[in-house]
Amino acid sequence: MVHVLVENHPVAPSVAGSGQVGPVCAKVGFVVSKAIGSSVVRHRVARRLRHLMRDRLAQIPAGGRVVVRALPASATADSASLGRDLDRALRAALVPGSSRGGPPGRRR
Repeated sequence: MVHVLVENHPVAPSVAGSGQVGPVCAKVGFVVSKAIGSSVVRHRVARRLRHLMRDRLAQIPAGGRVVVRALPASATADSASLGRDLDRALRAALVPGSSRGGPPGRRR
């Protein structure tokens, strides 16, 4: 499951009073609950998802925030199927008007 929040801030305010202004980067977070498995399994899933998202950061608009929630089946899935599922979820979350896009809680 993927949630995406895109804010309309193409340029970040100055960082820590430095006076420098730069582009806002996309941020990605991961939720890997205990339902996935032991600590070793959860960390393996998080590492695999992090690696897969690294190649997909360009798809996220500047300033976008993405939350990837791993489902229990991700513990036994191979990287190729995780990548396909991640692509499908990102596509659904980023397409305006899709049933899974937009902030959580605003689904119909």
